[in-house]
Amino acid sequence: MPLLEHMFVYDRGMDRSPVDTAQERRVEVARVHLVEAVAQLAAVSGPGAGADAVAAMLGAAEEARRGLDRLMVEGVADLQRRGTFAERGYRSSAGALSDLLRWERFEARRRVVAADSVCPTISLDGAERPARLPATAGVFASGDAGLRHVEVIARVLDTGPARRLSPETWAGAEARLAAKAAIYTPTELHTWGTQLIEILDQDGPEPSDDGPRPQVDELRISRFGNRPGGKLSGRFDDAAMFDAIAATIDAGAAPRDADDERTIPQRQADALAKACGQVLSRGRPATTGGRRPQLVVTVRLEDLERRCRAATLEFGGTLTPEALRHLACDATVVPVVLDSTGVPLDVGRRHRIVPNGLRRAVTTRDGGCDRPPSWCEVHHVHEWQHGGETVLGNLVMLCAVHHRLVHHSRWEVRMVGGLPEFVPPSWIDRGRTPRRRPPPVLMCTG
Repeated sequence: MPLLEHMFVYDRGMDRSPVDTAQERRVEVARVHLVEAVAQLAAVSGPGAGADAVAAMLGAAEEARRGLDRLMVEGVADLQRRGTFAERGYRSSAGALSDLLRWERFEARRRVVAADSVCPTISLDGAERPARLPATAGVFASGDAGLRHVEVIARVLDTGPARRLSPETWAGAEARLAAKAAIYTPTELHTWGTQLIEILDQDGPEPSDDGPRPQVDELRISRFGNRPGGKLSGRFDDAAMFDAIAATIDAGAAPRDADDERTIPQRQADALAKACGQVLSRGRPATTGGRRPQLVVTVRLEDLERRCRAATLEFGGTLTPEALRHLACDATVVPVVLDSTGVPLDVGRRHRIVPNGLRRAVTTRDGGCDRPPSWCEVHHVHEWQHGGETVLGNLVMLCAVHHRLVHHSRWEVRMVGGLPEFVPPSWIDRGRTPRRRPPPVLMCTG
């Protein structure tokens, strides 16, 4: 028997009061009702149930799961406020929960982080302090945010750039992240939140007396000693160098067809080898859709007006002003200027087939789908054969799976304010609430 569970059993046997006994009976009654409710849901979605009933069951089960998550987080916070875990010999709440509930440590830590973030705590002088993330606590309590959303928000707001923000800016960022939790998946929220914090932390870290951290750009090549082949390992702090390598590999790493069973690392390894072979034989790198890979530098309009103080690469991340100037001296650079809502400006022409310039504009706006942009297809929202034009406001980037769903299911795509919205079928969402992909954080407009 795990140590904490043994302690709980021991304690209940030694000093259980009449009040404790009554409360434990109430817990047991609630547990029985919960088991009955689960059984009722299972019966509703049994073998003879229709697809709509099963879909409704999934929605009810998710709502119940979030409610149980809130209950467990509140219970963890309550035991932490009481000091129960420490009293019973545990240095960490996560270790105690792992023993008590047979959780993996990462699952236990997730609940502890949530408890520390969305529940009141007790200070050293015994006073109760409000939740560290009050806006997140609100959406978590309402069921609009799940446990993973809370974990993501807490993680984003505990990074170095977030800790450098003023208290007022930090609180505003927390409120904006909480508002997005009801719209975005945890992964989307993490990406959007990281961009938001980077924009808010425009001054960056304070200069260090030790000088700048040395930049490391290295690639190690070693042969296997006892068999053919070898190993590559590298690190590139230079964003432009990394972006050039990543763009070349990405160009050749798409699946050959629907039956391609290679893993992503296998496809990337093949792409690198082929690119090097092409350079040796013809001096020509791999192509993407008939064109050579190019470095796409995305610049905000306000930064362009301020003589380009910041920019980002498609793969490599944020460029320093010095690196951007150096890259512009000796490279094929495709500049894409964005307005305040993330819509590319002055790119593309009208064609039946989407030209490269217009595809770059769609890529900049949509950022791919569930696959990288180079593996995606461009779909006409208003179909060409029905009078639709090949213009930015009528195009959306979709991976093969979602492209098929748009054509063969009841998902709908529409353009609102220059950005695509996806309307789910009624069996997924009876209200058919439109969904949007997280846009890049450009000017902190939310």
